[in-house]
Amino acid sequence: MGVGKSLPSLTYYLPMRTPALIALFTGATCIALSPIWVRVSDVGPTASAFWRVALAVPLLWTLFAFNSRDRKILDKRQHLPLLLAGIAFAGDLVFWHWSIQYTSVANSTLLANLASIFVTLAAWVLWRQRPSGLFLAGLAAALLGVALLVRASLGSTPDALLGDGLGIITAMFYAWYLLSVKGLRDAGAGTLQLMAVTTTITALILLPIAIASGEVFLPGGVNGWLVLLGLAWISHAAGQGLIAYALAHLPAGFSSVGLLFQPVMAALFAWVLLGEQLVALQVAGGAVVLAGIYLARRASSQ
Repeated sequence: MGVGKSLPSLTYYLPMRTPALIALFTGATCIALSPIWVRVSDVGPTASAFWRVALAVPLLWTLFAFNSRDRKILDKRQHLPLLLAGIAFAGDLVFWHWSIQYTSVANSTLLANLASIFVTLAAWVLWRQRPSGLFLAGLAAALLGVALLVRASLGSTPDALLGDGLGIITAMFYAWYLLSVKGLRDAGAGTLQLMAVTTTITALILLPIAIASGEVFLPGGVNGWLVLLGLAWISHAAGQGLIAYALAHLPAGFSSVGLLFQPVMAALFAWVLLGEQLVALQVAGGAVVLAGIYLARRASSQ
């Protein structure tokens, strides 16, 4: 998704589409809280990825059961794409949760948002969809921003560079997930149906991995469970659900720009709640990455 050929002013959308706008920014804020939940959780990164989806499964299936408009019979040909989407989402969560443990919340979130660029690159490689000059400019800007973020990491902790690398791998898995979901949506699958099914598949994939990892699997008390419920219900179910609603009611271009609000809010939450200070090089790198993503998304909609 990207910004269209022209981007009408916000005043155009506010009177007629206020609920969708509120859903967009609220959903982005909910997802921005997810690295905070992961960082303060008393279970391991892989275990928190499992609980993130496992605790969301009952809620998503309940919402799906009460939404008759979203019920569609899945064709057998969609079973493999659903499995692949679940695998991609499992990889996305595991690598991102580990990235959050090693590097700053700002870096891990910004790098994970490179997914939209990897989507266009995959379309170029797999389907020969040649990108425009504007996309290439966005790609160049994003790579420059990544270089600045990595340079900032080199000056912090020894593990920060590893966390940055895991953030980039996260973006690759999330791009795979987005491409899988797009194919399923084009085939007629509903939003809630996709969320419920892929979340269930992801939970089933992550359960044995989390147990075999040797990490702390169960939280130590009520507070630990509340953190995981916040991750599952607020960041995953509510955040993804609100954004799905907003995307259905707002132009794709405006929505994609609005979603850049998420990494900004994640950095703000990390500063306020975790005391993560941003150095000047990180701020510059983050701004350049966001500019690159903006240009790439704009190019993809033209």
